[in-house]
Amino acid sequence: MTSPKNLLAPAALLGAAALALTGCSSSPAAGDRSPTPAADGTRITLTYDGGLLTLDDDLRVVADDAIDGFTRVNPAGDGRHVLVTVPEGFRVLDTQAEPALTDAVFPADTGGHAVVHGDRTALFADGTGDVTTFDHTELDGADLPDVETTKSEAAHHGVAIELEDGTLLTTIGTEESRSGVRALDADGEEIARSEACPDVHGEGAVSDEVAVFGCTDGALVYADGAFEKIDAPTEYGRTGNLFTTEDSSVAVGDYNDDPDSEGYLLDQVALIDAASGEYTVADMPDGVGFTFRDLARGPGDEAVVLGSDGALHTFDETTGEQLESFPVIAAWEGPAEWQDAHPALKVAGDVAYVTDPAEQKVHAVDLTTGKVIASSDELPGVPNEIAVA
Repeated sequence: MTSPKNLLAPAALLGAAALALTGCSSSPAAGDRSPTPAADGTRITLTYDGGLLTLDDDLRVVADDAIDGFTRVNPAGDGRHVLVTVPEGFRVLDTQAEPALTDAVFPADTGGHAVVHGDRTALFADGTGDVTTFDHTELDGADLPDVETTKSEAAHHGVAIELEDGTLLTTIGTEESRSGVRALDADGEEIARSEACPDVHGEGAVSDEVAVFGCTDGALVYADGAFEKIDAPTEYGRTGNLFTTEDSSVAVGDYNDDPDSEGYLLDQVALIDAASGEYTVADMPDGVGFTFRDLARGPGDEAVVLGSDGALHTFDETTGEQLESFPVIAAWEGPAEWQDAHPALKVAGDVAYVTDPAEQKVHAVDLTTGKVIASSDELPGVPNEIAVA
């Protein structure tokens, strides 16, 4: 049964989830690919084993916060804050002025995906299936905005996205499996559902407020109040991560047509046109792979892939034709486990940010020229996760 959304005041959240700071600052996203410029310019957040770095747009470290264990980071959506996954939920990092972890935490049992779309951000708690949504324009450091909570039918590794009309799209699943997506109206009432998306994972909104979800046999599309399936070109064709823009009807994702494949390197890119229903697969150059951390969209909506050859490769979003190839870092091998540090890619406007774990650096690349325009000094630790605000 669908549970109605509940409005919670920020004071209740703070009282339940405030944390002591785990370090002091010593030195520095499904939604729009270009963060809103913040007061002090672009900031890059990097995780490493035992810490959290904030860098300015010149790639100088301006804050180093201690934090335990492997953690994930996602833009909060307002161009200033980053959400840091901690045991208690999603902790707010303020990247501007004097960057530091705040005491503010959005509570979540086993926090997972954070999805930004329009002015809304949706947080999914895998341990309960709870979805927390809020207006990220009202996020102000330690003062959390009002939130709405929606219960899933069962706890699972899921994801949710809120459209601009208030429709909440959230996955269907259990601890054992995931099967599809349901749509809830602004009052929390279910208005549509589809369970034709096995192992649903990955989401995004393309142009005209159309949402796309990845499945093991294609993609599930939600438009005009109804779901429609776009089949993959092969019987097994898994897409688990999608990258979308507001200007394009095409969702770009990773693609795997081998259910028995091992390791985390893939060598095909999915191009899913939600308007035409076309599903195109582009091949990486021979011998070159990438992981889920190595896909993005460029300034012209092209697909951008950081290959295991150390180069950035761009592809036409419609035809799959390879456009450019820019060498950036040395060749690298896929990780033994997905959490292990390996090169990662984020794009903001015309600039691609590429982590270089082997050299403990991060590089900025101008995608209009292919030139490396900035590189950090050696970082205090091996960079792993990355977010841009």
